[in-house]
Amino acid sequence: MIQDMKIGILGAGSWGTTLAELLHGKGAQVTLWSWSERDVENIRITGRNTVYLPDVAIPADMRVTADVEEVSADKDMLVLATPSQFLRSVLARLPVASLGDTLLVNVAKGIENGSLLRMSEVVSDVLPGFAAGRYAILSGPSHAEEVCNRRPTSVVAASIDRATTATVIETFMTDFFRVYGSDDVVGVELAGSLKNIIAIGAGICDGSRFGDNTKAALITRGLAEIRRLGEVLGADAHTFAGLSGLGDLVVTTMSRHSRNRHVGEEIGRGRPVHEVLGEMTMVAEGVDTTRSAHELALRHNVDMPIVREMHAILFHGKDPVEATQELMTREAKNEVWS
Repeated sequence: MIQDMKIGILGAGSWGTTLAELLHGKGAQVTLWSWSERDVENIRITGRNTVYLPDVAIPADMRVTADVEEVSADKDMLVLATPSQFLRSVLARLPVASLGDTLLVNVAKGIENGSLLRMSEVVSDVLPGFAAGRYAILSGPSHAEEVCNRRPTSVVAASIDRATTATVIETFMTDFFRVYGSDDVVGVELAGSLKNIIAIGAGICDGSRFGDNTKAALITRGLAEIRRLGEVLGADAHTFAGLSGLGDLVVTTMSRHSRNRHVGEEIGRGRPVHEVLGEMTMVAEGVDTTRSAHELALRHNVDMPIVREMHAILFHGKDPVEATQELMTREAKNEVWS
């Protein structure tokens, strides 16, 4: 039971808010943190996160704060729910001495620009004294809009320490939120991050009216690229057929809740990337991840043609129709996964 657990949630977006409500419902003492004093005050006044998750009532006894020390001090677990490109700056504000034996559970999906580090590597870089075995990643096909409405959902928790994995499973598992275990931190982190690139591509397929055949091919060959890079970086190939890989890829490329698919759809309709991103409240992680994945592919000499074309579309204004034509007219080859 988690009745007496003290849990801080770093990030009051839709996913952080959903997990805060889930854990509070299990009896944990939850503190929800937002970087914005205005958002904190709004939640306190309205009892709802009107910016990111307006349909969910925030329990009156849940603490909401903009104070990093309050959310992190004397906690059994910290859930890292900030967008991946901001994780480093948030971690740098933590009072490291107060972490003690706190478990860090990351739910952000991305690869840091510039450093090309996964989120577990960012944690190690910013908190060099933090034991890697107290870190876990929670990932899978889990749109907040469905989890908060108790729709049956399955995800995976991964840590290099089995006891940490077991604790995360026990902490988050409910009758509508099933958690599987894994020891493949590298694979789960990469799968959850890289699928967002393919989701943008799937949206472009929809916006350009390419059809179901095109999107099915994109998803399948996109998964091949994800696995190809993952294996080079030390991941277990089987992970990419699981919930954090194929599962998350399917939901993110198909769902109306997907922010990344939405970005792609608008691009496919002819709108410029900066305009689409400028009108969004939430973060589409796949845009920044495309930059990192493209650099990783070049660094490790991994062939990722879809990622290459997505990078050209997002950062060099390439016409999606032209990019698709180039993918379709490459030299014929056998279908291989590795």
